[in-house]
Amino acid sequence: MGLFVFTQGLPKAVGVHRLANIKHLALDLDGTIYLGGRLFEWTLPFLDRLKALGIGRTFLTNNSSRSTEQYVHHLREMGIPATADEIYSSTHSTIDYLRARRPAPRRVYVMGTPALREEFAAAGFEVAGEGATDEPDLVIVAFDTTLEYPRVCRAAWWISRGKPFIATHPDKVCPTDKLTFLVDCGAMTQMLAHATGRQPEAVLGKPNPQMLTGILRRHGLAANQLGMVGDRLYTDMALARAAGAMGILVLSGEATREEAEAMKPAPDLIVAHVGELSEKLAGDREVSRC
Repeated sequence: MGLFVFTQGLPKAVGVHRLANIKHLALDLDGTIYLGGRLFEWTLPFLDRLKALGIGRTFLTNNSSRSTEQYVHHLREMGIPATADEIYSSTHSTIDYLRARRPAPRRVYVMGTPALREEFAAAGFEVAGEGATDEPDLVIVAFDTTLEYPRVCRAAWWISRGKPFIATHPDKVCPTDKLTFLVDCGAMTQMLAHATGRQPEAVLGKPNPQMLTGILRRHGLAANQLGMVGDRLYTDMALARAAGAMGILVLSGEATREEAEAMKPAPDLIVAHVGELSEKLAGDREVSRC
């Protein structure tokens, strides 16, 4: 895949063909569309511009603490008319992985929220309980905002007994606009790995390329027709690179411009926020028609 770096001073034509090919955007949520409970002021105009340009959208998130319906409700509360088929989370990626790679195990111990356990049950899996004799086939570790110490110990017990364990995503912390620090799935996974001496069999979610190949399959797209828009280098941009999609970094979340420009290879496009991206998409389509 060719590298296209957009910086001030370079002519717009450098990347015109790359942006002009984009038919669908995978949109990270926290840090890209909103931050914590605050919707960015440029988000709704950006989404309106995508619709006007005929560009599809999928809201992509590593956060496995919410169900699909909870994400739909959350986005609608913010004024975004989302539907269930526009959501693709690390939960979907994990379920797709299990169906494709491990079709036999049907009984899972889920160290996750009640909403996540319900998602696995709805997908046809048996969810093991807390008893010492309620044996699962494998352990799922997720972003558990309801985590209690006994559940950590039960997950560690089954892992120590040789049960495969899978992490929904690698994020160490979850972005927030609150005065706190949200410990995420990656840190919880390493706690269990340190305690048991075993690493997870698989870590799904971004940057695992399955997060984008699932979207490509859903919409019948080629990789060069998909743009991955996000605020993190080690998940969003690494995912784009692994899947062959265009990596579009926004500076409204975690990564700084200095960090982005130091990344090797650099993101394909760096913008302040999705509002600036909408202007580039519209402008480059106009140029491509000339």
